[in-house]
Amino acid sequence: MLKLVCIDVDGTLVGSSGTVLEEVWEATREARKRGQHLVLCTGRPAFGKALGYAKQLDPEGWHIFQNGASIYHVQTEETLSVPFPEELLPEFERLGKEKNWVLELYSDTDYAVEDTHRFAREHADLLGLPFDPKPFSALKGTPVRAQWVVPIEQTQECMALMPESVTLSPAGSPIMPDAMFISMTRRGVSKASGIEKIAARLGLTVDQVMMVGDGHNDAEAMRVVGHGVAMANADDEARAAANHHVGHVDEGGLIEALELSWTL
Repeated sequence: MLKLVCIDVDGTLVGSSGTVLEEVWEATREARKRGQHLVLCTGRPAFGKALGYAKQLDPEGWHIFQNGASIYHVQTEETLSVPFPEELLPEFERLGKEKNWVLELYSDTDYAVEDTHRFAREHADLLGLPFDPKPFSALKGTPVRAQWVVPIEQTQECMALMPESVTLSPAGSPIMPDAMFISMTRRGVSKASGIEKIAARLGLTVDQVMMVGDGHNDAEAMRVVGHGVAMANADDEARAAANHHVGHVDEGGLIEALELSWTL
């Protein structure tokens, strides 16, 4: 049995309805009873709905948020987070105004968005937070990640304009199908680097780890771990990176992944 299973949120844990199937929660409770560590591994921040998901998966463990920039222990509130290169922000702010792209800035426990575009409003709702625009200077804590929310057809244009000093992790959500979330962390920071840190904390090697996901920002992590699992709704890159495949998120594919982890 694998001791560590890392689980993406949108398209893996959370389906197109914006909820988690009760049968999935039952399977995660069974996994904990078996002694497994379940780690949320998401681009979402460590507050709002994602924090609730993490606590339900493992209320006493480490979880990976913000594509590896925020590694947070939900019981002790200890972090292994990596700061974002703040010197890039003025140029990002200028570009956001020029292109009419939503720019968000995150710390471990707070986020700021200045734009009132509908994408900003819809994303606050997806995160489970009230929409409360504020200047980036009002962000509480050290910035660990910035993120663009852009029309999905402008994804490649946005990514092409980003500097090499950041790691880009684009991801979609079935809840906002016309938007792409382009997460930016310090270069070298990703879900894969987060998994490596947590595995080391638990005395495990990455070949003893399973990563379950569906998108570009999961693919690198799937290639790093011993067992990469792609949902049936995964994009081409994630499917190619995986060595196991399970059902659609809306049909409880994560349950299949957990049952597989009990046999490996």
